[in-house]
Amino acid sequence: MTTISALLFDFGGTLDGPAHWLDRFLASYRAGGVEISRTELDPAFDHATRTGYGATRIVARFGLTDLVRFLVGHQFEYLRKGGPEQIRATLEDSGAGGRHRLVEAVTNSFVRETSAGLAHSREVVGPLKSRFKLGVVSNFYGNLDRVLEEAKLDRFFTAVADSSRVGIFKPDVGIFEAAVKKIQCPPGSVAMIGDSIGKDCAPARKLGMRTVWLCTEPRGVEDSGAADVTIRSIDEVARIQW
Repeated sequence: MTTISALLFDFGGTLDGPAHWLDRFLASYRAGGVEISRTELDPAFDHATRTGYGATRIVARFGLTDLVRFLVGHQFEYLRKGGPEQIRATLEDSGAGGRHRLVEAVTNSFVRETSAGLAHSREVVGPLKSRFKLGVVSNFYGNLDRVLEEAKLDRFFTAVADSSRVGIFKPDVGIFEAAVKKIQCPPGSVAMIGDSIGKDCAPARKLGMRTVWLCTEPRGVEDSGAADVTIRSIDEVARIQW
């Protein structure tokens, strides 16, 4: 078996904390007093994500807080205009000032949790740099390099493949090929670590990479057939016997 010489990490839900962004936004909304279900928030989350992908020229200069505030603002606008009736009523009754305060509350809650996740990953990833070349492959907004720099993680990574910069989004194998090219290792010597079977493990396996599934809750069970290794915490990466 080929020796693993490089590790590629997903970002959202992997390096920044053990939960999908939708679940973290949901928790932040509820902490801010907005009673909403995951199903109700999902279309607003998707709308804001697509808006962000289409606004790379603006978003590219954002750090984490400005990015999250941008996304939450677009989520709120979607919910205010097309969300469930009780959510529309809540947001309308709160007025512009109240909505602004809610946006800030949701943003600050999300950023606090994300920052804690990134700080923890810094402790995990740092020691790996002496053993492996490291990279990040993420569906992101064109500002991933800035977010990594803010979190003091940038110095660990040889390659950063941000979909909005590369012009290719997971699960297209092209974004993984771009990362492998930057990291200058053959695919068979690279392992991909991510929280999605469909977007991380399956496409990486098509290129001959080893795959590690970070299986977190509270998400639906996925077919783990595309994962060579399943872990429950990013801390386990250092203990994998390659």
